[in-house]
Amino acid sequence: MKISREWLQKYFQAPLPPVEKLADALTFHAFEIDGMDKVGDDDVLDVKITPNRGHDALSHRGIAKEISAILNIPLASDPLKEVPNFDPTTDQVSVIIEDTELCPRYIAGYIKGIKVGPSPVWLKERLEAVGQRSINNVVDATNFVMFNIGQPLHAFDAGQLEVKDGKYAIEVRKAASGEVLLALDDKEYKLSESNLVIADKNSGKGIGIAGVKGGKPAGISESTKDIIIESANFNGVSVRQTAKALNLTTDASQRFQQVISPELAGYGMKSVVDMILKIAGGELIGFADAYPKPATPWQVKFTAVHTAKLLGIDISPEEIRTSLTHLGFSFKEDKDGEFLVDIPFERLDLTIPEDLIEEVGRMIGYERIPAQELPTFDKQPEINQNFAAAESVRKQLTEMGYSEVFTSVFADKGEVAVANKIDSVKPFLRATLTDGLNDALKRNVKNKDLLGLKEVKLFEVGTVWKGGKEEIMAGIVTEKEAAKEDPLSMYVKETPEYESLPVSATERYQSFSRYPSITRDIALWVPFDAQSEEVQNVISKSAGDLMIRIDQFDEFKKADKTSYAFRLVFQSFEKTLTDDEANSAMNSVYEAVKSKGWEVR
Repeated sequence: MKISREWLQKYFQAPLPPVEKLADALTFHAFEIDGMDKVGDDDVLDVKITPNRGHDALSHRGIAKEISAILNIPLASDPLKEVPNFDPTTDQVSVIIEDTELCPRYIAGYIKGIKVGPSPVWLKERLEAVGQRSINNVVDATNFVMFNIGQPLHAFDAGQLEVKDGKYAIEVRKAASGEVLLALDDKEYKLSESNLVIADKNSGKGIGIAGVKGGKPAGISESTKDIIIESANFNGVSVRQTAKALNLTTDASQRFQQVISPELAGYGMKSVVDMILKIAGGELIGFADAYPKPATPWQVKFTAVHTAKLLGIDISPEEIRTSLTHLGFSFKEDKDGEFLVDIPFERLDLTIPEDLIEEVGRMIGYERIPAQELPTFDKQPEINQNFAAAESVRKQLTEMGYSEVFTSVFADKGEVAVANKIDSVKPFLRATLTDGLNDALKRNVKNKDLLGLKEVKLFEVGTVWKGGKEEIMAGIVTEKEAAKEDPLSMYVKETPEYESLPVSATERYQSFSRYPSITRDIALWVPFDAQSEEVQNVISKSAGDLMIRIDQFDEFKKADKTSYAFRLVFQSFEKTLTDDEANSAMNSVYEAVKSKGWEVR
């Protein structure tokens, strides 16, 4: 999340400290900082928001609250302080929600007579600081509010919607199978029944992919006069699945999939309406708020005794009170040191006592919590038999020259069908390892020269589903032996204790090239006493950087000469080599060996 220091400053009357101090404060009490940039006269922090805080902290307001609590600098204003009301209401726009589990709340705001145009300079600068391109005053206002308080918004051109009986109708529904929607990025997206769309109920046409992207047909343009603004709440899992399926990740989808409170939609609507009326003019006709099951406020109890025990330090009730006050939490305390905290609606991560204790701990500073050695464990740890057996198999087979592979658990046939299949080609869970092993063998045989193997020998340890049960199997296949598998237990000679497992002696790993290799062989006569290493060195130096491997595969002596045969493997990390390039390298080799007086056979 890009956070502008100048934007943050608008939340405070007192001047904020330098950006470096802000970065330190967040790092040691809340979030990591991925980087700092200079954008014009502004300093911009790249804050890595942890998943548990995506509910509230993916916004400048959320970070301002953190800075206020950590540095004890009071907020001058808080856009989430005053509860919004939705007067006037209007019956000129109706909202229909097909499934309130997927869309708990949808607010439509209707404004007439706006003037779409460039945004004021201050708004452009705010958005550009966080990497956003200014589009127009209406769209920029929706983006500003999203980055300001975390609520995604969208504006539709009401003039592009159908009117029935003088009224508009917005529907939130599941897409029809195969329904196609042209989005604002000028791409067409084919939807499925699992995707949620925003539709013009009167025409039946989709005008947006819920929580992800708006539709082109109802997009804002310079000719737009009347708009319907969307401020809604969508199911996080649904949005994440849709965004992934369509390969379409947006700032809005990132916020919804982290799960945000439906209460935030109200604050987002009031904020964006106020801004649009100010910078684009127009008349607010009213709101339509579909919110059938309003969120219920909640409280969490915890005690000073539990806090001290969990954090492992002496902590006074006064320190707890100070921490809660700095965080802006409303609370009550009884004489026994029990705190009853009213949780702000946006802090969906605070549900149990330990959550509040963590808040206190990070406010007072984790550096106060001393490091302690773990107590000794006087019991022999239980051995996971499946893990131990698998490690034993791996040890035995690798010592025999086998290489381990991992193949897909999905198959085109089997006994167990997958409810949410990955694709239409492999809709079953595998009933055997042998099919995957055979496929792996075919793919790897052609690479044995590259790997320096005389024979490809593969094994896999994995789960199969057959006979109505899951079972872990071990399977093997070689170029000379057909694939076979047996229950894992049949490969185990003895079950080791974990501490007896060998430690890898590998010191260095190197990635493979994505491009195919080319193999060339060379056989030559050399003097009787010429050593193989000497010949290999001559070949290696003359073959150039494209030769990545040389292996001797033959040797015999005749009279006063020795014959050596080598296999050379050429490969590039940048492209697919041509035969001409490999031949050119071999010509260099031929010239080098001939200059030594050796005869190429």
